[in-house]
Amino acid sequence: MNPARSVPTASVELSSQRKRDLLDHFETNSEELDRWREFNAAYHDDDRKFMRFLIPPGKRVLELGCSRGDLLAALEPSYGVGIDFSAKAIEKARALHPGLNFVHGDFEDPATLAAIEGPFEYIVMADTIGLFEDIDGTLRLIQNLCSPSTRIIIAYYSHLWEPVLKLAETMGLRSKQPKINYIATADFMNLMDLADFEVISQEQRQLLPRRWLGLGPFINRFIAPLPGIRQLCLRTYLVGRPVRSFPDRKFSASILIPCRNEKGNIENAIRRMPKFGSAQEILFVEGNSSDGTFEECERVRDAYRDSWDIKVLKQDGKGKGDAVRKGFAAATGDVLMILDADLTMPPEALPKYHAVIESGKAEFVNGTRLVYPMENEAMRPLNFIANRCFAYLFSYLVNTRLTDTLCGTKVLLRKDYEVLARERGYFGNFDPFGDFDLIFGAAKQNLKIVETPIHYKARTFGETQISRFRDGWLLLKMVWFAYRKLKAI
Repeated sequence: MNPARSVPTASVELSSQRKRDLLDHFETNSEELDRWREFNAAYHDDDRKFMRFLIPPGKRVLELGCSRGDLLAALEPSYGVGIDFSAKAIEKARALHPGLNFVHGDFEDPATLAAIEGPFEYIVMADTIGLFEDIDGTLRLIQNLCSPSTRIIIAYYSHLWEPVLKLAETMGLRSKQPKINYIATADFMNLMDLADFEVISQEQRQLLPRRWLGLGPFINRFIAPLPGIRQLCLRTYLVGRPVRSFPDRKFSASILIPCRNEKGNIENAIRRMPKFGSAQEILFVEGNSSDGTFEECERVRDAYRDSWDIKVLKQDGKGKGDAVRKGFAAATGDVLMILDADLTMPPEALPKYHAVIESGKAEFVNGTRLVYPMENEAMRPLNFIANRCFAYLFSYLVNTRLTDTLCGTKVLLRKDYEVLARERGYFGNFDPFGDFDLIFGAAKQNLKIVETPIHYKARTFGETQISRFRDGWLLLKMVWFAYRKLKAI
């Protein structure tokens, strides 16, 4: 069905006088509003740029309150639908963007939404939720157009800016605005919770919504996203997902074990491995060891052939990141899991991680070693302090509380990893550790990230392959890299 052709541009029956007044405002002032868009081009360009960061091209996108369709077109969707109650706006949208689908209707009307062909990967509400008559009721209707992986994007301006914006109207620097709902971020979260959505991340943008000879773009890119300062920004963006439970879902698992000079731990990894999931495969990815680890992996594979599906791969490159990419490319299970070969993360804990993904409580699970008491000598004091500091920095960068980004245990769905791998070009091959490629990719995809604590054990064989100072310097460079890619957009 093509909504743009199936729904004629005619009068829309609106449910309240307030909506009729809003429609009259937008219809009467449509030409003036277009002129103001041109006058405030810097503001709208920055907004569209960040929306394109949140929503990659080629997705199925629905926009509620699309006006003349400029934002929807900027997102370059594979299938894009925009809804608006203004006949003039829809007529202009169809003329400007003939490749998209535009529906003239009230997006709070169940009949309007029922005529739309879903599901969508992204549903956008940019400066329109303040016009809703029944916010949580409308969000519940939108659930019918969502799949479990759908993301909703809500963009609105901070009411801290209300005096400034009113002054701009008085001085003729901004168009007159109708009365809208006063909603703080905490209110949005409550209303989304009522409609069975949860907030995944929150971001603030635009401290200076003017160009001012390049000063505005510089401040908005590098200064506005900084901690403390970002609370003063004009724009807020919330990313949410539908809350779904899958108590009966059964997933297979691929357990990747990167190993270099870990000969003494290989057989123990299999002996201690519990059975879980609908099926399991174990992939040893060996990193050109000097102690016979590769031969030991092959011996263990053959010795346990009757009880375990074991594959042995040899790295082409160097580093754990290379091992993770090679192993995940060869994996066939629904859920991808990393188990470090030093076994400081107990294999016995893996079913708990698998269950978090299988039940739908999260889409990316990161282990944390810094909750339960550790065994003596499990982590050196300087490493512990550094982990705490980097955890704070990376939590800020990915908008998710993380206490231990360097824990080797990472778990996600293979289908999500495949998207991450296809879109890896945004970050490039930057990560020798293998942890941050996954964390940053999950954040860029707007996956629901949770941490699950483990009881961190001391090594029983071999020596750590981490250099505190060399790897610490790499982590500092990673922080700057992530800031440019995830904040200074």
